[in-house]
Amino acid sequence: PAWDPRAVPARGRKTRHDPPAKSKAGRVKLPPPVDPEELLVVLERYRQHRLVLSALRAEFRAEVLRGKREERLAAEGSPEELEEHRRLMAWNEEENGRQRARREERLRREEEEQKRRKSEIAEKQARKMEAFLEEKEKEVLQLQEEAKNFITPENLEARIEECLDNPRNYNFAIDRDGRVVKRTVLS
Repeated sequence: PAWDPRAVPARGRKTRHDPPAKSKAGRVKLPPPVDPEELLVVLERYRQHRLVLSALRAEFRAEVLRGKREERLAAEGSPEELEEHRRLMAWNEEENGRQRARREERLRREEEEQKRRKSEIAEKQARKMEAFLEEKEKEVLQLQEEAKNFITPENLEARIEECLDNPRNYNFAIDRDGRVVKRTVLS
């Protein structure tokens, strides 16, 4: 077949397993020629460049270390700076204590507010439940009242006799205002 599912067509470079093109089959790749004298000059210049850069890096590193050492000695030595540091640390501790007291007061107020809200919600739920129970009790009492008129096997005969003695006619028509318009006569 002309199409093979394993050879998915793709644009771009060839894979490493593809054979070379027919026009390039006999070509031998040769590296570009290098002048030996020029190569020696270039290698020497690269060596000098690396030496200069490493010397500069070492000098900068020594300068940074010297600056750090001087800062550390200056910070350790002066008693005025130590006294100012102690004073600032005392002020910082005092400020932290004041902020801690404010935070504790705020948290206490929030906790009291939350307790108050929870108690209000609990009271509201209790009132709701009480109203629900009262409503259900009313429904139960109403059902008990209605149950007195239920037809049971004991009063079945009496209810049948009552219905036969008092016939009702449900065959009538009603107009849009709800009035009875036409009624058939019972037979």
